Amino acid sequence: MPIAIIVHGGAGTIAPERIEGACKGCKEASTIGWNVLQSGGTALAAVEAAVRSLEDNPLYDAGTGSYLSLDGKIEMDAGMMEGRTLQVGSIAGVELIKNPISLARQVLESPHVLLVGKGAQQFAQERGISLCELKDLLTEDQHERWKAARKALDEGKLQEGEKHGTVGAVAIDSQGHLAAATSTGGIFNKYPGRVGDSPLVGCGYYADEDAAVSCTGYGEDFIRLLIAKRASDFVAGGMNAQEAAEAAIKVLGARASGTGGLIMVDHRGNIGFAHNTPNMSRASMQEGMQEPTVAS
Repeated sequence: MPIAIIVHGGAGTIAPERIEGACKGCKEASTIGWNVLQSGGTALAAVEAAVRSLEDNPLYDAGTGSYLSLDGKIEMDAGMMEGRTLQVGSIAGVELIKNPISLARQVLESPHVLLVGKGAQQFAQERGISLCELKDLLTEDQHERWKAARKALDEGKLQEGEKHGTVGAVAIDSQGHLAAATSTGGIFNKYPGRVGDSPLVGCGYYADEDAAVSCTGYGEDFIRLLIAKRASDFVAGGMNAQEAAEAAIKVLGARASGTGGLIMVDHRGNIGFAHNTPNMSRASMQEGMQEPTVAS
């Protein structure tokens, strides 16, 4: 089977001075995942490696660089799925974990499907994943933005949360197996305990025998419309990955007011992407390519 991978760094409006960095990070992540696939690794290993790279990059809202919630904490969500076995692992509302996607991988390999909060942190320690400190996740830029938001709140000028910044990856390996992974720090200045689509199977990510999908955007509407599962079902109905991605985002625009985007790979190795926002940083690699295709 032809191998392929595509990653995203979130959909929304990227400031001009940040576009180059956002594209570079996606290019690096796709290359890391591609190297896993080329060496015979699984799609699951490839998407985990790619998303870890994005989580370690402070430009994205996942892992290091995650947005702060209203109370000044960093609560992260992540999920991943292997299409052949339908194994799922996800975590929500987790603090002090440097790479949430790797904790989600540990959940996938356990009897559980979704772990939240302190229980997820306890599970992490049982699996040998050490807790980090808040300073390891918090960037100066995000801290300053949060302080400005708190000032606006104190002055009675509520600041709406940003609805983008999630990262993700999807891949197909040489065995024809598909996998998807999504990770996020959530929306900026979010209500404590708020969980979006990223850790919810069928909403923020999905993988089966037809396709693998990772979403980014206003999570509440992706949950309401099960966007990731819809995209895969479009492939099952005969569409290729690009057609399915466009169709799913068309549903999002027609049935809800939320914005966002998604990436996907189908069972034939085709890649697809779509978004109804000004930007969605992404990069992809397929058979025969020497360098990733990068766009914002």
